[in-house]
Amino acid sequence: MCLNPGSADDTNTASAHMDGMKVVVVACDNGGNVDLSDLRVKAETHRARLAAVMVTYPSTHGVFEASIREICEIVHANGGQVYVDGANLNALVGLAAPGEFGADVSHLNLHKTFCIPHGGGGPGVGPVAVGAHLARFLPGHRNLGAGCDNGTDRIGAVAAAPYGSAGILPISWMYIAMMGGDGLKAATESAILAANYVARRLSAHYPVLYAGPGGWVAHECILDLRPLKQSTDIGVEDVAKRLIDYGFHAPTMSFPVAGTFMIEPTESESKAELDCFIDAMISIRSEIRAIEEGRMDRADNPLKNAPHTAAALLTEEWKHSYSRSQAAYPSPAHGKDKYWPPVARADNVYGDRNLFCSCIPAEDA
Repeated sequence: MCLNPGSADDTNTASAHMDGMKVVVVACDNGGNVDLSDLRVKAETHRARLAAVMVTYPSTHGVFEASIREICEIVHANGGQVYVDGANLNALVGLAAPGEFGADVSHLNLHKTFCIPHGGGGPGVGPVAVGAHLARFLPGHRNLGAGCDNGTDRIGAVAAAPYGSAGILPISWMYIAMMGGDGLKAATESAILAANYVARRLSAHYPVLYAGPGGWVAHECILDLRPLKQSTDIGVEDVAKRLIDYGFHAPTMSFPVAGTFMIEPTESESKAELDCFIDAMISIRSEIRAIEEGRMDRADNPLKNAPHTAAALLTEEWKHSYSRSQAAYPSPAHGKDKYWPPVARADNVYGDRNLFCSCIPAEDA
């Protein structure tokens, strides 16, 4: 049986299920941290079958688990092992080490940490670090001698490419070699600074759902758009589609909390790019405010009709209550190098052919 906090990445739950384990979810408190009392009760309840807890640190709630050592102690006291998800290692390098938390296993993702973007190898590419008591369970290789492979105790290779992608790993090696220890630490600090900069500038316009002591977030922040849905019927998907008119791909939607944006800028985005995104989000909030105040129609507005394609704007008859310029060029700062979406609004998986969408209804497929 595996304990998974509600703040853990959903891939943790999938991995545990694939390994044949039953998953029991541990609650989180109002600050987004693991609820220690709930963890203690569930660890003791399932003591006889407890295999592990899988903790994402910092969590997908965008906070550092201040009680990570106590989490490890509780699970160890009940016979389990502690796995720390390394998906957010870009907020740890040079500042903290999972081994010092008391963890037993941690994978070190290369994506978004060592110069490999999401989709360029992604989860699963990178080393797995374990405590000495688990070393014999690491994958072996037939070409390694007994001295390197711990004799016959080691298991065999688990993939056709035992050491990962030959096309990806050299990139990370070169990045690490060129950055050095000080450079890697600076990248970590920059990632945390970028997330806090976004959170502080947008907190006056959108509530930041979770934060640590002093209101600081970790490597990402979660903006809560649910109140807007209740007051104006403008939801996270409407804002995401409107962002396309500003030239931005939307942040992660409705994960880990439905109706929210999870914004994770990492260290790779410049301040100028962050400011451009922040200005777009503030501009969209002003459009939502116009709906709240009755200055814009609740059904016919730029957010409900976004994104706006060139084909939609070039029609002879413009039937909307707002102008073409507001539709396509909502802010002067976002008029340069205009990105024109090839497909207009799609109603989730079904689409709407009346809005120049290439999707077709399921019954016509």
